[in-house]
Amino acid sequence: MSGAVYLDYNATAPVRPEVARGMVDRLAEPGNPSSVHGFGRGARAALDQARVRVAALVGATPERVVFTAGGTEANNLALHGPGAGRRLVSAVEHVSVGDAAAACVGGSEVVPVDAEGRVDAAALDVLLSAGDGSGSFCVMAANNETGVIQPVAELAARAREAGFRVHCDAVQAAGRVALDMKALGVESLALSAHKIGGPTGVGALVLGEEGEPEPLIVGGGQEHGRRAGTENVAGIVGFGIAAELAGAELDRMDEIAALRDSVEYRLRAACPELVVFGDGAPRLANTSCLAMPGLANETQIMAFDLEGVALSAGSACSSGKVGPSHVLAAMGVAPELAGEAIRVSLGWASTQADTDRFVDVWRALHARAQGRRPAA
Repeated sequence: MSGAVYLDYNATAPVRPEVARGMVDRLAEPGNPSSVHGFGRGARAALDQARVRVAALVGATPERVVFTAGGTEANNLALHGPGAGRRLVSAVEHVSVGDAAAACVGGSEVVPVDAEGRVDAAALDVLLSAGDGSGSFCVMAANNETGVIQPVAELAARAREAGFRVHCDAVQAAGRVALDMKALGVESLALSAHKIGGPTGVGALVLGEEGEPEPLIVGGGQEHGRRAGTENVAGIVGFGIAAELAGAELDRMDEIAALRDSVEYRLRAACPELVVFGDGAPRLANTSCLAMPGLANETQIMAFDLEGVALSAGSACSSGKVGPSHVLAAMGVAPELAGEAIRVSLGWASTQADTDRFVDVWRALHARAQGRRPAA
């Protein structure tokens, strides 16, 4: 859409030009990476280079990167298998974690969060101490709706001491905060290419130095037997390029944070009763989840869209529906207030003009909702 403002990076980021060029170049080359001839070896070399780039983004070993069809598959692969024991899942996890854990043999147990959306460590300790002392604990690095960052290293240390393995959904955090698997102390970590300017339909489960997942897809020896099927070479190449660029641009997060903070400051000036969810906790620099009192989020989304501003009401993984947020509910937010929440998320191509446009439209919409003329 010409002239439109895109503020929905947590749903998917625009593909970076370098990524598109790299994928087109790769698509022009034939070759199955499992073939032994020259074309196949070329495809394999492209995969290997991408694996190195993705591993570098999270401080991992390239051989422990398993390419998947996205973050959802990566989370499912991490949780799959009958022998994983008890599964503890934070109340604000993405549905690809929550639903996958619930579908496992024995189901899952939910770890509550506080009013800011951070895991309740005392409640986690109680759950860890129950049972036979084995299982897995799932905690996201940063929330997709509020941007709230979890103290993963601290929580992982508690879980490991109790004999639990730890899986971290880092889909939203990658490229926005520095990540290092060893420092986090997790056994596995999920990533998604399209959150950092890569293509959709590509992700990775990054493994620690020990342990192997039980394959979800069998029928071939690809990905060291961890995920059967011919790899999406062009998509993976794009993922690798996006990972390298995102890692190199981490310093730009200060600029993104300044844009986000300016938005919140100006909206509070226009509406003192504005609610910004999770603002009492560390948040991703690019994310603001806020409520305009008195106006349903679905109405807001449509009004912004008519003005050429794209944003969302939360997770984009619900078939396009605007429904109740399990994240805000877990934080104790009243349903009526949660129903007024929208999410603004910035990224690699965001500009001051984008946020200025959003603020102007928000102010006008708020003024109309209050039955008064917009300020000049």
